[in-house]
Amino acid sequence: MSTVFSFCIGLILCLGCTGCMNAPGHPAPGPEVPRPAQVLDFATLYKQNCAGCHGENGKNGVAISLANPVYLALAGEANLRQSIAKGVAGKLMPAFERSAGGTLTSQQIDSLVQGILQIWSRPDVLAAAQPPSYAAGEKSDPTQGQKAFSEFCARCHGADGTGTKATAANHPYEVSGSIVDPSYLALVSDQSLRSTIIAGRPDLGMPDWRSDISSPGSRSMTDQEITGVVAWLASQRTISRQ
Repeated sequence: MSTVFSFCIGLILCLGCTGCMNAPGHPAPGPEVPRPAQVLDFATLYKQNCAGCHGENGKNGVAISLANPVYLALAGEANLRQSIAKGVAGKLMPAFERSAGGTLTSQQIDSLVQGILQIWSRPDVLAAAQPPSYAAGEKSDPTQGQKAFSEFCARCHGADGTGTKATAANHPYEVSGSIVDPSYLALVSDQSLRSTIIAGRPDLGMPDWRSDISSPGSRSMTDQEITGVVAWLASQRTISRQ
C-alpha cells in the first residue's frame, strides 16, 4: 500500500507542477539564447571583438581603419584572416581564433573576414594603381627612411614625428599622441606601420602612399621609401623621450 500511495502522491505533484507552468501570469519561456560559439552574425561579432580598437563603423578607432578599401585591397583576404585569427605576438592585435588561444571558432573568423570585405571593400579601388607590396621585401637604412619621412610626412607630423600646431587644428586625432613615442611604437608592429603608410588613414585625414597627388610637384612614395620610413620609426622604439 505504501508503494502505491507514494506513486499516487508523486503523480499528483507532477501534474500540479505542470499546471503551474501553464497558469495565468506565469512567464512564458523566452527564446533560446545561442551559445557564444554559435553566434555567426557579423554585426554582433564585430561589435564584441573589433569595434573597441577599429571603431564602431570600422573607422575613427585607435587601430588601422578597416573601412578603408585601399587597405583591404592591399592586405587581401588571406592576410586579413591571418591577422584576425593569429594576431601579432606582443603587440596590440591579439589572436582571436581558438586554435591560437582566442575565443572564436574558425567559422566565426570566416564571418568576420567576409563581413569586412563585403561591407567595406571596393574591388576596383586600385584598378589604375600599382601599390607597394603588403609586406616589406627587404630591410632598409633608418637614416634613409628619415629623409623620406621629412619629404612625405613631416608636413603633418613634424620633422621629428612629434606633431605640429597645424595638425592640432586640422587633424586633432593625429596630435593626440606622438607617432615616435616609444610607448605607442611598442604596441604596433612594423607591418601595421607599413600598412598605415601605404593605405593611409582617410578617417583621420592621412593620405595613402600616393600622398597629395593633386598638389603640383608631388609624387608617390616608392616601396623602398616606405620600407625606410618604417625602419626609422621602428628605430625610435629604443629611444626614450622625456
